[in-house]
Amino acid sequence: MSAGTYTPRPGAAPLPRMIAAQTALETRMLLRNGEQLLLTVIIPTLLLVLFSAVDIVDTGSGASVDFLAPGILALAVMSTAFTGQAIATGFERRYGVLKRLGASPLPRWALMTAKTLSVLVTEVLQVLLLTAIAFALGWSPQGNPLSVLLLLVLGTAAFSGLGLLMAGTLKAEATLAAANLVFLLLLVGGGVIVPLDKFPDAVQSVLGLLPISALSEGLRDVLQHGASMPWVQAGILAVWAVLGLGAAAKFFRWE
Repeated sequence: MSAGTYTPRPGAAPLPRMIAAQTALETRMLLRNGEQLLLTVIIPTLLLVLFSAVDIVDTGSGASVDFLAPGILALAVMSTAFTGQAIATGFERRYGVLKRLGASPLPRWALMTAKTLSVLVTEVLQVLLLTAIAFALGWSPQGNPLSVLLLLVLGTAAFSGLGLLMAGTLKAEATLAAANLVFLLLLVGGGVIVPLDKFPDAVQSVLGLLPISALSEGLRDVLQHGASMPWVQAGILAVWAVLGLGAAAKFFRWE
């Protein structure tokens, strides 16, 4: 045994390894949180099964699940990227977790990258679960999977920016209340379950500009109607993503 075999070698781990470790930690924390599981898994699943099995809302011609499944996928993205992330990050900021992590070798941008990757991992699990349930209910999707993937990525970016903006500017309690309120309002008025054409014409034009409406209608155009790429909805999501992420980067407070 040579001298110095057990000599400590202090220093930060390689950046990719730090991001991967933080991503795994963020994902475990998200999946262990009961409130987050309620938002990300239980509520979307119950809504999909209930409204597909019971004729409560007139979804037009065809099977109800063909209309509902794209909207529920959009709701799942919003619940994770916006509501869940806003609440979790808001309380981490309140308890000083973000401040302490910001002083660690992990750069702040890498921390936000890890949070985003955690959201994406959770969304993959959500999509797999909801897709399996929708298939069991008789769903027959159409369209290009790459178009669906692009819409989901744009929707994730848009909702992540808005969630981080809320968490970084409001107090934790205000974030909790506001995020849940927005979730409920967009669930009702975002074209997730109730078609937008059931609203008055003047209201439809406004609701159509919301990110949840753009995502749900875009996914529906592809998966239900076989459209190649709904560029209008994709453009709306891209604008929300740029505005939300830009505002979050500028106004986010770590303390």
